[in-house]
Amino acid sequence: MQAVTHDLSGQVAVVTGGAQGIGLAVARRLHASGATASLWDLDGALAEEAAAELGDRAEGRALDVTDPQATEAVAKATAERLGRIDILVASAGIAGMNAPVVDYPVEEFHRVVAINLHGVFHSCRAVLPHMAARGYGRVVNIASVAGKEGNPNAGAYSASKAGVMALTKTLGKEFADTDIAVNCVTPAAARTRIFDQMSQTHIDFMLSKIPRGRFLEVDEAANMIVWLCSPENSFTTGAVFDLSGGRATY
Repeated sequence: MQAVTHDLSGQVAVVTGGAQGIGLAVARRLHASGATASLWDLDGALAEEAAAELGDRAEGRALDVTDPQATEAVAKATAERLGRIDILVASAGIAGMNAPVVDYPVEEFHRVVAINLHGVFHSCRAVLPHMAARGYGRVVNIASVAGKEGNPNAGAYSASKAGVMALTKTLGKEFADTDIAVNCVTPAAARTRIFDQMSQTHIDFMLSKIPRGRFLEVDEAANMIVWLCSPENSFTTGAVFDLSGGRATY
């Protein structure tokens, strides 16, 4: 696939969950477009390895996005060290276990929501003030087609991603009078390490629902996400962009 780049020279981009999967694909594309990339990930060593792969203008930071104080501190330190934060891609997330809602362990449900939804809230809450201070910013939150349709045996994941979409719409309206755009994307499944958390039955179910008959490629996701992060996206905000291979029709 041909890489799509945009002129992001001089901008600073933060990618949570940036050490692997869609987050890493986005970080690579942002970096190739000229941005300085700060990769925040629970696995700090892996984030540093990914940043080293990117080379100059990249750094890795250990962060648990479920910790609001730590997220705020890392955002503040990043803005001070790099001079600004122009872009946030909130990609950190987990699939969680597969089970019917009535059998779903309460602790596991709370864990999935804490990472997938609370983590996005903490990240946006920590970064957006730095954007607001400069009057410019682009935020892209990673939701899921499961948040639109609800996947059976994935109630925690589906509910958390639906929450991400609603939070995005709210933030888009709250910052609509500024040059800060807040949008989200709803990917179908991509073959990343998140599959390690799913049963084969659930993986087969997801594939059966995609009209294109294949899983999403992470570089395909990066193409759309990085455009949403660019100055070219100057009007759209509070929107949900489909990446489901034809599964979602709204």
